[in-house]
Amino acid sequence: MRQHGLAGHCKGFDGEHSSTFFGFTRAIEAMGSERPRMIMLENVTGFITSKGGRDFESAARELAALGYWLDAFVVDACHFLPQSRPRVFVVGLHESVVTPLAVRKSKADWPADEWSRVVEAAPKSVRPRKLVSLMRAIELQTGWAAFDVPLPQEKPPTVAEFIDRDDHQDWWGPDAVQKHRDMMHDRHRYLIESMLARGETFVGTIYRRKRGDRTMAEVRFDGIAGCLRTPKGGSARQIVAVVEGGAFKMRWMSPREYARLQGAPTFPLVSNSIQNLYGFGDAVCVPVIRWIDDHVLTPVFERWTSTDRERAEGPRRLIG
Repeated sequence: MRQHGLAGHCKGFDGEHSSTFFGFTRAIEAMGSERPRMIMLENVTGFITSKGGRDFESAARELAALGYWLDAFVVDACHFLPQSRPRVFVVGLHESVVTPLAVRKSKADWPADEWSRVVEAAPKSVRPRKLVSLMRAIELQTGWAAFDVPLPQEKPPTVAEFIDRDDHQDWWGPDAVQKHRDMMHDRHRYLIESMLARGETFVGTIYRRKRGDRTMAEVRFDGIAGCLRTPKGGSARQIVAVVEGGAFKMRWMSPREYARLQGAPTFPLVSNSIQNLYGFGDAVCVPVIRWIDDHVLTPVFERWTSTDRERAEGPRRLIG
């Protein structure tokens, strides 16, 4: 589930969209004994620090009250696709599920227990210190669990492979290009000039950001696009920047390119471009979810259903 606790200009659970989370928990509660054995929520990494961690604590306590042991970790889409998109994932394992794949935290809070070992062994990008501190400090009705979540070892392509460079794109005119060059920091303008002088092809992206009282055009040519966001104004939209054939070209990134960077290159688009950008800017990255499923969700489900089936079939074997 996409958890919108931070929507509404970082108002946390006080924001206008926060009812999404509580609507979700009410629906889970209403399912009674039929509630899912595993659940997973996703949010921006600011969820960990929002309101000094109180939003994260509120969500964790709400899920624990429904009978779930919880784990939380961070996975960045940049390990799979050329997009910087770190996200925190909270996985809930119902207390009725017993599996060796999820180590449960000792109620005695022993510093040397197996849960601590698994948590501390994870890369800091997967389990940031602030997140681990919250998990240690927050007492839950159920408790904390820990999956062995490794750092993804994928080798993603560069953003250049996702960007269309043909003449049929909506490239900006010289005035718009110059306007954005004037908005760049000196070192970014020098970078562009050096690229033009080399006569090679470079593909990157630009974000417009407020720095003090100025709007700056920040360029990156490191092969990774900035995090896709919903287009709530020009500054939130990502700009394609291409140095090619002695020319410097710019345009808005297209919905199809957004789809590619989210791991859904052939997803059907609607006629409304803004609607497409909203959808992909607020979406989860498909390869990230697939990776979590492969390393956490499906292994637990398969082990649990196998054990459950053996228990159910045991008496029948005796009777037979």
